[in-house]
Amino acid sequence: MAIKRIWHGWTTAENADVYENMLKTDIFPGIAAMGIPGYHGVELLRRDTDNEVAFITIMTFDSTDNVIAFQGEDYEVAYVPPQARAVLKRWDDRAAHYEIRAKPA
Repeated sequence: MAIKRIWHGWTTAENADVYENMLKTDIFPGIAAMGIPGYHGVELLRRDTDNEVAFITIMTFDSTDNVIAFQGEDYEVAYVPPQARAVLKRWDDRAAHYEIRAKPA
């Protein structure tokens, strides 16, 4: 059964485009280059509000074992590289993991 790993981070309006570009050109390709078995990519969601910009990442894995191969035994710990920490305002310390129970037809 496939797993979705969901994480939230927030930044300022000034840093939002910088962060999004960093994800797309550096962090996401770096994760893909790890060659993690059972990893199927990441989706990026963005929501601009008056006070800040919220981002959600949704990674897809074949199993919890694959998530552990990515993040280690304490697999709920957030993956926030130093360059991301430099531009984020705040973030979830832990990611949530959900089993995929149905997919669009």
